[in-house]
Amino acid sequence: MKMTRCKRKGTAARGIPGSIWVLGLVSLFMDMSSEVIHSLLPVFMVSVLGASTVSVGFVEGIAEATASITKVFSGTLSDYFGRRKALTVLGYGLAAATKPLFALAPSVGWVFAARFIDRIGKGIRGAPRDALIADIAPPEVRGACYGLRQSLDTVGAVLGPLAAVGLMIVFDDDIRAVYWLAAIPAVISVALLAVAVPEPRRGRPPRDTAAPAGETKPHAPVLPARLEALRGDYWWIVIVGGLLTLARFSEAFLVLRAQSVGLTIALVPMVLVVMSLVYAASAYPAGILSDHIDRRRLLEAGFVVLVLADLVLASATNVALVFAGIVLWGLHMGLTQGLLATLVADAAPVELRGTAFGLFNLVVGVLLLVASALAGLLWDIYGAPAPFWAGAGFSGLAFLGIAFQRRR
Repeated sequence: MKMTRCKRKGTAARGIPGSIWVLGLVSLFMDMSSEVIHSLLPVFMVSVLGASTVSVGFVEGIAEATASITKVFSGTLSDYFGRRKALTVLGYGLAAATKPLFALAPSVGWVFAARFIDRIGKGIRGAPRDALIADIAPPEVRGACYGLRQSLDTVGAVLGPLAAVGLMIVFDDDIRAVYWLAAIPAVISVALLAVAVPEPRRGRPPRDTAAPAGETKPHAPVLPARLEALRGDYWWIVIVGGLLTLARFSEAFLVLRAQSVGLTIALVPMVLVVMSLVYAASAYPAGILSDHIDRRRLLEAGFVVLVLADLVLASATNVALVFAGIVLWGLHMGLTQGLLATLVADAAPVELRGTAFGLFNLVVGVLLLVASALAGLLWDIYGAPAPFWAGAGFSGLAFLGIAFQRRR
């Protein structure tokens, strides 16, 4: 497997193009908007709309699976047309347009529809945006570029729940009033993307001399005809990402776990604040580190941390222990999420990067549906700790599989 290394240690930030910073800010504002909503959504569904935890898991799983399926088509189209930005703007714009629907929701079905449309927008933008980063990023700091975008995205995930806590206090726990204000940073995100991010010529990276040779444009946006060009290294990453997803279900269950040990509704968004702070603080350094060491070793470390997080969350009996598990969960996210994107970019042929990201996210999204539905079922039948015991088991098995493959 190709392991890209930085040629000039300590200079990663200086080598990152300005467009990568702007894409990070775009993610920051959109994630801020989304997390104002999502940090309160499990409580909104269960306490206000009367949903079960199985329903929460089903809605979250279907929403993420929808996004992942959409990424396959948007990624393939971005490869075919050689243009990433238009699809990225469309996806962010659609997500911004759905934010007011949550404030209007009278039932779980309405929330499901809003999440479904919102995730279609995420699916449309996801693979073209990730491929656009690969097109722009110099190969020697590719890990740092993905880590930076992931960190800025996660800063938004910190600011969103913090804003939700403040607004819940101001509006006396009126979740619908808070939801109305969530659209503002989403609009800023779309405007910033449309104005400040140029499209690289033909969507191709001008400096990636190490990228595999291939045709400059697929003959047709037909997925089966393109699969044979994706190498074994790429499919190994897909398998690893799938195993990771089975072990890491929707973060809605972190919110519900904190509430189950006595955290008040007004402070529930602090669950995602703490997780996202650790995530944001670790993703960029992890990206820089991945440019210097064997990336698979860093991935193994991420799985070990997830096992520890699940064990702590499963055995927690008070709010302090739950938050200790949430800190470990955020560290695991920082170690793995940007790293997986970097590995996909490393392994995919230049002309198929959009398709590669789309397929990867399809597998991850479908398995997230399975994992979230299973987590909700285990919660309802066996209690709050059960999903986390199961997650620890999946994480341990995945770690053994990765360690075995690397040693081979």
